Amino acid sequence: MNYFYVFNGRKLKRILIVAVAILFCIAVVYVEKDNVSVFSLTEPSAIYSVITDKKVVALTFDISWGDKRAEPILQILQDKEVKDATFFLSSPWAKTHPEVVKKIIGNAYEIGSHGHKHVNYNELDDPDIRKQIQAAHAILSEETGKSPSLIRLPNGAFDKRVLRIAGELGYRVIQWDTDSLDWKNPGADQIVKRVLSRVHPGDIILLHASDSSQQTHLALPIIIDKLRAKGYTFVTVSELLRLTDQRGAPVPDQGS
Repeated sequence: MNYFYVFNGRKLKRILIVAVAILFCIAVVYVEKDNVSVFSLTEPSAIYSVITDKKVVALTFDISWGDKRAEPILQILQDKEVKDATFFLSSPWAKTHPEVVKKIIGNAYEIGSHGHKHVNYNELDDPDIRKQIQAAHAILSEETGKSPSLIRLPNGAFDKRVLRIAGELGYRVIQWDTDSLDWKNPGADQIVKRVLSRVHPGDIILLHASDSSQQTHLALPIIIDKLRAKGYTFVTVSELLRLTDQRGAPVPDQGS
């Protein structure tokens, strides 16, 4: 009887191992903010960072409104001789600030789309999602003379439908691994501390150049200096994506 019991125990263990392996092959488990969901490996995903041994990071700046913050940030990047950065511009802001857009382009910084209306696209129906991305694309292409191929959705909000439609329109959805939380205005020291405690090779760092972020220009010079002291160099998101495979994450299906 004892032999029979051990045999069945081993057999059961094998069955469980095989079952787990099969489940792993057809799905992945994604955990974010205490939410756990199961997704097919074939689902589209946003890009949060890349896997690389090189100490490179992408500084990214979202701009959706305001007149006061963008130019000081551009000046800091120039003063610190940061030649590569990526700006995600909402199209209404770009249309009303053509001179600032020209300065971004003139310094050879990369421009991506931050959409048209600053609303959560995962709450829109499919035609409206497409309309928002296309409207932004048309305006940004006209203002910059180039067709953007990277998009960061307003508020970073998306679902599988948004990813699918963005992909159909030729866009790669860009998120971030390190969120500075500069929009909360916690103090320049806290913004610096948060970035430095989370940064890693291949990282995409989220910062803002809208007027609501009142301390980014104070934290940015320190962030640049301290990252360089750690051996990091700065690249655009597109340059980062060319290095190696992207580390993406599937998202919950928040709509049909």
